[in-house]
Amino acid sequence: MGFYTNRILPKLLNTAMGDKRMEGLRPQVLAKARGETLEIGFGGGLNLPFYPATVTGLTAVDVNPGMDKLARKVVEDSALKVDLHVINGEELPFADRSFDTVVSTWTLCSIEKIDKALAEVRRVLHPEGRFIFIEHGLSPDTQVQKWQHRLNPLQKKLAGNCHLNRPIRTLIENQGFKISELNEFYLENTPKYVGYFYQGSALPV
Repeated sequence: MGFYTNRILPKLLNTAMGDKRMEGLRPQVLAKARGETLEIGFGGGLNLPFYPATVTGLTAVDVNPGMDKLARKVVEDSALKVDLHVINGEELPFADRSFDTVVSTWTLCSIEKIDKALAEVRRVLHPEGRFIFIEHGLSPDTQVQKWQHRLNPLQKKLAGNCHLNRPIRTLIENQGFKISELNEFYLENTPKYVGYFYQGSALPV
């Protein structure tokens, strides 16, 4: 990883993801997390204060070493034990059916081999477990889609491979999940090309 990706981008993303509008969504996204939990794309650990007491242990992965440095500062002050790993979500070094919950918040946009990563999520998730997510992605509005497609190459370069135009629901369902809850909406006071959100949970089938 280069200087921008490893040193500058983590701070930029951590600031952007710490926006009050997004912070306000985290408690409701994480409310149903329970048991042994895996978070892919842990970033700077912004979710950590919002995990409920039903979570007994947290394993967190992120591919960027710069993000790991930010996260460790947060983890040190956390009452919840966190096992941090600097690894890619496409190849998780965990046994099948290891976790009761898997969490992804604004992460599926940036993983290169997204289908492989989602297949890994399904593999490590207990058959009665739950995949909880909130992501931005492809808008149903054709005019917004045009801008998402146009701006996607630039977005990928500036924001660590972040895609504006991924059809999140379809991607999840194609990897053997059944969507059990889903709320799709535009985040208020946010450009529509980057602010169409998918918030929900899915069950392995």
